[in-house]
Parts: sequence; structure tokens; C-alpha cells
Amino acid sequence: MIYVFLANGFEEVEALTPVDVLRRAGCEVKTVGVGGKEITGSHKICVKADMEVTDIEIDKAEMVVLPGGIPGTPNLEQSDAVRAAVEQAAKNGAWVAAICAAPSILGHLGLLKGRRATSYPSFEKELIGAEVTHAPVEVDGTFITGRGAGAALPFALKLAEVLKGAEKARQTGVAMCVPGM
Repeated sequence: MIYVFLANGFEEVEALTPVDVLRRAGCEVKTVGVGGKEITGSHKICVKADMEVTDIEIDKAEMVVLPGGIPGTPNLEQSDAVRAAVEQAAKNGAWVAAICAAPSILGHLGLLKGRRATSYPSFEKELIGAEVTHAPVEVDGTFITGRGAGAALPFALKLAEVLKGAEKARQTGVAMCVPGM
């Protein structure tokens, strides 16, 4: 199971692009509302999450995804349940993915020490212990980080690649008419 956490103020393109791409690639994805099932993004798009954070089974997680956005990222980080889920997923060897401002949560939890990571430029200082790159997407071990909204599609395709393989990710990109696929 792949869990994509949504808190009020999330960046819509960074959350919904991975959900869409991963489902197209054949992954089982659930959106997880933090603070309820109806969550409003940073651009006032209301989304009904599949489940609430209290309903997840983190030991069954293959991947957890944290979209950025303001105030979405701070709202995610303030949730004890989200922080515990991320830490447990990392401990279990599941994939942990975060984009834009959200890699700062991983930095604050000490999960990026000694790893390459990328984030939105103003959050780079929050990637505590990481080797900060400016790549659109960075993969180090079971951690995947993305730079920002403009990297949402490459980020999502990389998630599909690590879960379903390079060929399935390529096929998904071709079916979506992604340039260069």
C-alpha cells in the first residue's frame, strides 16, 4: 500500500500527480487525510481523502509520500501520527518520499543524515545532515526527494519506477505523452 498524506494547505500538484501516476502504473494508493477526510489544498481545491490518518496500517506500507505546500508541510509535521508513520516506514525499509517543503520533515526527524536530498530552495537549510543537491528528484537508499511543483511529474514517475520498474514507469509516461519518454 502507498499512503499519500494530505493536510490542509497541501500543494495540490505535488500530491495529486503522484496519486494519478502511481494509479496509472498499477499501484494501490490511498490518500490519507490529516485532521479529517475533507482537506483543502493551498490553492483552495478541496479533496476528499480515501481515509484518515488514524486508519492507516503502516506496517503494510510499501511507500509513504509527503507533498509540500504551505501551510500543508507544517500541518503534516505537527501531526504525531504522521511523524510516527514516517519513522516507522523508514524503520521498516519502506520507501519514504517527500517533495518541495516536505523533505524538511525528514531532515527534522534526522532521517536524511548522510544522504543526498533536494527540496524547495528556501527549505534546503532544514535538510539536516543531508548532502543537498539541486536535482529535480533525488534518490538515496529508500528515500526520494523532489524539488518542487515543477518536478511533480518527474518525481511521480520516479516513484513509479522504484515500485514497478523502469519499463512500467516508461510505459506510463508514454501513455501520458510525457516528452522524452
